[in-house]
Amino acid sequence: MTAALSLRNLSKTFGGAKALDGVAFEVAPGEVHGLLGHNGSGKSTLVKVLAGVHDPDPGAHLTLNGRDVPMPMPAGEFRALGLSFVHQNLGLVPSLSVLENLRVADITAMNRVHINWGAERAAAAEALQRFGIAIDPAARIADLSLGDRALVAIVRAFEELRHSGTAGIIVLDEPTPFLPRASVDRLFALIRDVVARGASVIFISHDIDEILEITHRATVLRDGRVAGTVDTSRATREQIIDLIVGHALVKTGRNASTGAPAAAAVVRALRDHRLTGADFTIGKGEVLGITGLIGSGFERVAGLLFGADRATGGTIEIDGVALPLAEMTPRAAVSHKIALLPADRNYASGVGSLPAADNMLLPDLARFFRRGRLDRGGLVRHAAQLAHKYEVRPPDPTLKLSAFSGGNAQKVLLAKWLNIAPRLLLLDEPTQGVDVGSREQVYAAIRKATAHGTAVLCASSDHEQLADLCDRVLIFARGRIVAELGGAELTKDHIAAACYGGSVEAA
Repeated sequence: MTAALSLRNLSKTFGGAKALDGVAFEVAPGEVHGLLGHNGSGKSTLVKVLAGVHDPDPGAHLTLNGRDVPMPMPAGEFRALGLSFVHQNLGLVPSLSVLENLRVADITAMNRVHINWGAERAAAAEALQRFGIAIDPAARIADLSLGDRALVAIVRAFEELRHSGTAGIIVLDEPTPFLPRASVDRLFALIRDVVARGASVIFISHDIDEILEITHRATVLRDGRVAGTVDTSRATREQIIDLIVGHALVKTGRNASTGAPAAAAVVRALRDHRLTGADFTIGKGEVLGITGLIGSGFERVAGLLFGADRATGGTIEIDGVALPLAEMTPRAAVSHKIALLPADRNYASGVGSLPAADNMLLPDLARFFRRGRLDRGGLVRHAAQLAHKYEVRPPDPTLKLSAFSGGNAQKVLLAKWLNIAPRLLLLDEPTQGVDVGSREQVYAAIRKATAHGTAVLCASSDHEQLADLCDRVLIFARGRIVAELGGAELTKDHIAAACYGGSVEAA
């Protein structure tokens, strides 16, 4: 049988580093083929090469339905060749209707002065009815649920293939992390319907259970290479985890406990639209890590505890005072010595157009006012001391934050919060975009704060960072805590395995 897609010797180099190295795999006609791997394993680069966004290194070979396709692929040619993509953000225009989103490609390709909206409406309704989807073509995308938006995006992708005259291949890039289970079931039913009509699907996901449920085969990428391809009807979760991680994990006993530290913060029944009720305690001087797969809910926790995002329930107890999280605001959090360093350094954490001194001392500005006037000199002098203490380079607090490298800007923003000696420091991806040297300095600053009793919550998708920095790590899945790792099991590989639903023992 001629493969729907056959890829051989695909490599891609960025600045001397290989993101893909000799990748080869095939997708059969009418097959749902899974694609898995760690963040940074090469999945996104592979998709961008297929879409014509990146040019591969010389020597790559691609065939679609037995037809040789020139590489690099000409920009925008993928549709004519029978490829259609549904990215994680779905690529829909929220302010437009379902009809306009479904028909935009055909409408823009028409060489007509007037659009026959009656005919377009009928074509959109027929496309939805073909798959048994009861969505009003006149409805705005913004008014639909996330699940219905995903269905519209896949129907649009299938319609693009249908009009190309080929059975084609739909590439679904992480379509499910933010969908409730009922919407995932509807999505899977649509995928099965699509392949029954002759199309093939490449299904990219971190969720092994979904890969086992919906795919026929799955290919695992690791460090830019193919680690293996499995028949998912016969594969186990553990076999796939071994391919992702690179070796079988050996269970180890936990280190002997030296006793839990006194509680600095106790979180009870934390809830929002994604979290179903999380309970945990952070000890004084402890670094507690939280992680999980995309959409598991861990990424929501820091913002909810600080009041930057709105919780629907739960409390946080600080110094014996229980604070309702549904009423939490950033102002109230700071008043209780809770600090948040967001992941979005440019837009949520700092002000790039202001000097480093202003960024460092915004939470502590009041003490630099003398008789109603700002003591600018005193502020700059104190900021210079902080720059020296936290090894900011260059140590010039008058420079704008935007003038610093990512690592040094992060040290400026970390100094902002450590300067007020918080009881609880919330870190969201604290070393994202930070060079190796600055990362170690950030770690040292965090450890110094914990030595003085600050409790730290570190939300991160970087498993190596969590293993290096944390005393314990909580694993989230589907909105709840499913495992706790500590002691000898607090390693990068065991954290990854627990996130993928492996056999690591839950504490």
